Amino acid sequence: MIFKQIESGGDRNYAYLIACKKTGKAAIIDPSPDAEKVLAAISDVNKKLAGIDIDIEYVINTHSHYDHSSGNSYFKNISGSSNVRFINCTEIKEKDRMQIKDSQPISAGEIMLEIISTPGHTPDSICIRTGNKLITGDTLFVGKIGGTYSIEDSKKEFESLKKIKKLPPETEIWPGHNYGVRPHSTIADELAGNPFIARLSDFDSFLWLKQNWASYKIEHGIK
Repeated sequence: MIFKQIESGGDRNYAYLIACKKTGKAAIIDPSPDAEKVLAAISDVNKKLAGIDIDIEYVINTHSHYDHSSGNSYFKNISGSSNVRFINCTEIKEKDRMQIKDSQPISAGEIMLEIISTPGHTPDSICIRTGNKLITGDTLFVGKIGGTYSIEDSKKEFESLKKIKKLPPETEIWPGHNYGVRPHSTIADELAGNPFIARLSDFDSFLWLKQNWASYKIEHGIK
């Protein structure tokens, strides 16, 4: 498997390339805000492959916010991508958007990707799991979590994070922004060092931390 984390501009955004080494079939995740940086990364991978070109089969958005979805049209219009299928949420209007269900697997060549519904940050947030890697968008960052806009959203996020917490501890966490102390993490590391994950047995404590995060960071020296 080819797996590449791509710095894609904006507010320390990450895009991702997942591709099958044997067939070149690939998925691009969150190709924004600077889609040209994503295309440049794909070109770089093509130069290193022997006789196989990356063939973008899917463009996947972890959620509908502009900084994760605005690159869709770029990949729809570039040469050779007329058969791209878009996997995203109902709030993004794409002609070729695929309807998906929670935990639905899709294939890119010999690679399987599992689409996991994780509402909270937005109603349509998803994570993408492939092998031992989980791309979490704005649901889970390294040492932090995505923002919410209401108590009801926080409850949904609480349940989504509980779902992620149950994955094997060696599962790698690959977030949608470089907001933590390093670009990626593991479930085990988040269990040990993410104060939000430590509060997943008690919603009131979880909500208190969300509502007091600014002062908590100062008190505990968190950047």
